[in-house]
Amino acid sequence: MLFVPYVTAGYPTRAHTVPLLLAMEAAGAGVIELGVPFSDPLADGATIQHANQVGVEQGVTLAECIAMVAEARSRGLKAPVLLMGYYNPILALGEERTASEAAAAGIDGFIVVDLPPEEAVSFLAFCRRHDLSFVPLVAPTTRDERLPLLAGAADAFLYCVSVTGTTGARTELPADLGAFIARVRRKTDLPLAVGFGVSRREHVEAVAKLAEAAVVGSAIIATLDRAAPGQEVAAVEAFVRDVATGHSSAWA
Repeated sequence: MLFVPYVTAGYPTRAHTVPLLLAMEAAGAGVIELGVPFSDPLADGATIQHANQVGVEQGVTLAECIAMVAEARSRGLKAPVLLMGYYNPILALGEERTASEAAAAGIDGFIVVDLPPEEAVSFLAFCRRHDLSFVPLVAPTTRDERLPLLAGAADAFLYCVSVTGTTGARTELPADLGAFIARVRRKTDLPLAVGFGVSRREHVEAVAKLAEAAVVGSAIIATLDRAAPGQEVAAVEAFVRDVATGHSSAWA
């Protein structure tokens, strides 16, 4: 099973981003999600909203996020990297330019929270042209008849949102998570990743019994917030190493 950590670009500062990417890979990340700061991250809870706000206030753009990944690649980063965020920065930079520059930088794909497949036709075409993955989100409220459409837009995996609501650490995973994952599996053979509310090692272990990947984001931002000044990267590396222990860096 893959462990997939998330961090917001530019949080807590620009200088932290590339070292964090490298540290998370060294600690066992199989895929890394890099959040693109956006002023109105509606799918995110307070923790990641704050990280987005800090990134926006620093002026971190989509183009700079792409450049950060290119720098990390030049420093030896091998793990696949997905940019996760919202459509507006892509529209502002331009769909074709975004895909072209992302591919050149060594980015592997996109998770665009507010871009459903029906509205993603042109961007999806640019992603395909540049061999970039497009990862749709599936929620517990997604109807069975819609699942084939979402699966048809994906080529790597589907991102299963474990809860109805925003991102954020939670005490327990939903009791009906297994039934939700089983319902999605009946409609696709793609690997499944589970995120939103996955925040502890026992959560990751529970997800490993159901899906091919577990995504942890808010807990990593919270780890950055708790870390002593100058120890942020080391704290995240230790957290990822602990939570990802026992999980491989390849699709099971």
